[in-house]
Amino acid sequence: WLLWKGFCQRLFFKYVIKDFHPLVFFHLLSFLLLGISCPLIIRLFYVWFMRGNIPDINAMALIFTLVSGLQSLFFGMWFDMEYNKNLK
Repeated sequence: WLLWKGFCQRLFFKYVIKDFHPLVFFHLLSFLLLGISCPLIIRLFYVWFMRGNIPDINAMALIFTLVSGLQSLFFGMWFDMEYNKNLK
């Protein structure tokens, strides 16, 4: 919890208050999409075990949210590394 709180405070103060940077949007979008993919993966496994097959729309929604969420997270991390390159 402390690590998550420190991460959110750093994002907010450094990239919203002091100097605005769009990497905040990438992190927020990734948290939203990865949060949406959790119920989708639970539903996918539930339907798979109950029916024996996976609905196409559920699989496509899961793949879309998971890939988009991870890609947004990695872009946010990359922008953060580029922005802080001079701190080494």
